[in-house]
Amino acid sequence: MEARRSCQENPCYKEHSHDALSIGAIDTGAARLSGPFEGRLRLAQGDVVVIPEGQVHACNPYGGAWQYQMLHIDQLWAASIMQSNTVDELFDGIRVLRCPALYRQVNELNDAVFADEAADQLSNRLQALLSGLSMTSTVHLVPSETDSIMLSRLTPVLNRLRSDAANPALDELASSVGMSRYQLIRAMRRATGLSPLAWRQNTRIAQARRMLRNGLSIAETAHELGFTDQSHFHRVFRAYVSATPGDYRR
Repeated sequence: MEARRSCQENPCYKEHSHDALSIGAIDTGAARLSGPFEGRLRLAQGDVVVIPEGQVHACNPYGGAWQYQMLHIDQLWAASIMQSNTVDELFDGIRVLRCPALYRQVNELNDAVFADEAADQLSNRLQALLSGLSMTSTVHLVPSETDSIMLSRLTPVLNRLRSDAANPALDELASSVGMSRYQLIRAMRRATGLSPLAWRQNTRIAQARRMLRNGLSIAETAHELGFTDQSHFHRVFRAYVSATPGDYRR
């Protein structure tokens, strides 16, 4: 489990996804939730947002400054401790919930993480929060719409985007799956919610977070992931995480 609180008033994000279940709460101001879905959702102070693993989204200020807090939790672990038959329902799309008691639970769990509370106590707090989420009515739901057939067809493209040291040519990727470059862009958006390059960058930054958490240096992480230099890595990382690699590692 990873916890964070914004300490700036205007952090902004590109569309991205996480390799974990994310539970966010708006502390002050208002935010605009957007993604590969129709329209935008306005989030108010006190709102709690549940974003399943792999769900593309972006949250940015709405009409001025805002602050938020976020928990990123291994989704399989969360499901294992829920002890509920509502697991699949909770993870079937982005949910916005408006309940003061839930907001307090998110805030208290974040406090406990920053206070380095014992693991069993954190687990109990998380279990209580997940139970509360599953029993609270949803104000807004953005269903998860994954095209699994298209995702399977794009496997060769995803493998190259994930593993090639340099950005592969779009035309080359498209021809490998019998598409034009414009067909590939549309197919990637339908299957993943992101364009090919954005998916590559998002995947690399998710890997970078894991590597930095495991103790690798910034230079080693940038090199392993194929970034041309640390300044390029810094710019891309900050655009997706709203923090520098150094701040995140510390």
